[in-house]
Amino acid sequence: MSAEILTERLFEALIEGNRDQARRIIDDQRKAGADPQVVITDLCWPTYEMIETMHRQDRLTTLAYNLATRMLRTIVDQASRELLAWSGSARTGRTVFACCGPSEGSELGAQMAVDLLEAAGFRVRFAGGAIPTDEIQEAVQTTRPDVLLMFCSEPRDLPEIRHLIDTLHEVGACPHTQIAVGGGVFNRAEGLAEEIGADLWASHPLEMIESLIEDAEIRATPEQRTVGQIRPRTRRAA
Repeated sequence: MSAEILTERLFEALIEGNRDQARRIIDDQRKAGADPQVVITDLCWPTYEMIETMHRQDRLTTLAYNLATRMLRTIVDQASRELLAWSGSARTGRTVFACCGPSEGSELGAQMAVDLLEAAGFRVRFAGGAIPTDEIQEAVQTTRPDVLLMFCSEPRDLPEIRHLIDTLHEVGACPHTQIAVGGGVFNRAEGLAEEIGADLWASHPLEMIESLIEDAEIRATPEQRTVGQIRPRTRRAA
């Protein structure tokens, strides 16, 4: 069965609140040999994007949206536990502090991203949403992570992200911390991530992982720095 058909089936089960059917779809994929990463990236992630797109377009009722996101969160929780046990990845030595917007959709998308990062060997601290920007700034300055990852699916969250990035740049806090962003709002507006001062951005969690690993290699060999979705580290004008 094609990935598109599976995504449609899972989407329909979720918005109808058919939890048994949603579980059966996931179980069938496991029995067919799909590993936990594939379940998350090739089934849960596109289903999540479909739910978010239709909700944003007012094509889902609040009831359907809540039924879908709550059950999908349960599925992702289970798949993530299996993923960490399955991956057995060696630690990269890279640390990530992650946060996101306050909506259920932002938290769900961010959770998939950070679970995949952890399985890829990154040490991740995930604070979730609705964290005041001054607390995020303090945490970054105190712990000095290699990467500050902010996941945003709603335009209303952008002003605080922009303010935080500007503040970190202006005060020169943690100059070696990479600022990465992801989420639907950045996918829908080309050039937005670079405009607000992010160093790195990606449209998919696996792309984010690949970009972070590539950036670590570039930092180890500066003469090989390339252009693309990794933004050269320069201090922005105040």
